[in-house]
Amino acid sequence: MILIPAIDIINGQCVRLSQGDYDQKTVYQDDPMTVAMKFEKEGAVMLSLIDLDGAKSGSPCVRSLILDITKKLSIPVQVGGGIRTIEDAEFYLQNGVERILLGTIALENPVAVSSLIEKFGSSRIVATVEIKQNKLAVNGWKNTSDVSLEDYLISLNKLGVKIVLVTDTQKDGTFLGPNLGLIKKVVDANFEVLAAGGVASLDDLEAIGKTKAMGAIIGKALYEGRISFQDAIKKFNGQNNLTKRIIPCLDVAGGRVVKGTNFQNLIDAGDAVEVAKFYCDSGADELVFLDITASKENRSTALDLVAKVAANINIPFTVGGGINSIEVIKELLNVGADKVAINSAAILNSGLITEASKMFGVQCIVVSIDAKKKGNSWELYIKGGSEATGIDAIDFARQMQILGAGELLVNSLDKDGTKSGYDVELLKAVAKAVTIPVIASSGAGKKEDFLEVFQKTKVDAVLAASLFHYGDMSIGELKKYLKSNNINIRI
Repeated sequence: MILIPAIDIINGQCVRLSQGDYDQKTVYQDDPMTVAMKFEKEGAVMLSLIDLDGAKSGSPCVRSLILDITKKLSIPVQVGGGIRTIEDAEFYLQNGVERILLGTIALENPVAVSSLIEKFGSSRIVATVEIKQNKLAVNGWKNTSDVSLEDYLISLNKLGVKIVLVTDTQKDGTFLGPNLGLIKKVVDANFEVLAAGGVASLDDLEAIGKTKAMGAIIGKALYEGRISFQDAIKKFNGQNNLTKRIIPCLDVAGGRVVKGTNFQNLIDAGDAVEVAKFYCDSGADELVFLDITASKENRSTALDLVAKVAANINIPFTVGGGINSIEVIKELLNVGADKVAINSAAILNSGLITEASKMFGVQCIVVSIDAKKKGNSWELYIKGGSEATGIDAIDFARQMQILGAGELLVNSLDKDGTKSGYDVELLKAVAKAVTIPVIASSGAGKKEDFLEVFQKTKVDAVLAASLFHYGDMSIGELKKYLKSNNINIRI
């Protein structure tokens, strides 16, 4: 279960309210940046930043402060408070914020929410369910809606919402314990749930975990010292309910999807746009598009093809191949890519990772690691796996996190295209060396290979190509298999 510290902001200060009452405000720190960096140092994997002034007024009030915090941290943030227009939502999502929290706008302008999900993907849009005296609260919890909870949840499902933040406002800031019945009700409605309000102890967090919620937001209990964040992380480290991701990979050459073994003897697997749309419709959680000849031929990924793919899918979309400058990254993000995967340039110009993560946010920057076994460790390769660097791949992974990578895509050259299973030892070593998400790539041959890598390593996602491209296995049947073996996967 993911634990997310909350930083609520009024007048530029870190505060907590009781039951959403602005007259019952306690100031805990004058500088939210200091608080954010403290939580990151203690092991937080995400922070929740709430603009309470914005929630009250109806429009964001501390955008500059929030963006400063976002760019300073190496972990992602979710942001809420006063986001009631598409323009405000897009501003945050295009400037480094990983997820936004939408409450009032989800009730009053559902078309806007649907539009945002279509453009940015459901993983970046969180709808809030905030209950005040058995009614849905809106406008910074000042008012309530006549829409029933049941009807609202049905509406959110139709909009394509996957993640919901649930708060009982009467519990918030009171230490009276979470509203477990409410949390379970939303979980049972087939949402990934973040629970907030009333948490006072590790026992409360354990109770939330039993509802199958994906995570909990913790605020006042941390500031008042009732819960040690580091103790909480230790207790729940083995109870990680984060949803694992299934990611098809489109290796593209000349606008066509191809696949071979160890990047050789490439076989055509179809039109890139058509294949991308097929995977999106088949339940893929994300998509990776790699122009595997771009670095080798010293050219940039074709922007028009990326734009066409992005226009035909509504899931997160990562693009790699020939990405060697801020300008190229900006162009790709502007035409529809959600993230960029950087390989050769990360070694040849490591400063690019730092500059890009600061400019676009760590959540946009994926470093692709091509590694091959050498002695007791693994050597890093570049240029599509054709050139050895002499660099230790595990040390490189650590360095990339320090420089600002938000995620690592780990490709085993020893396993690529062989269908002999993922390189479990390599993936174990990388996942142990870093705290950012790791995507496993290369070697999947049967459904048991996916189960093995999730059970034996701490990877967050798996990537595959050959199995899916040629109909050996569907994403739907793979997900059902993993679900039946207690892997938390979205069906």
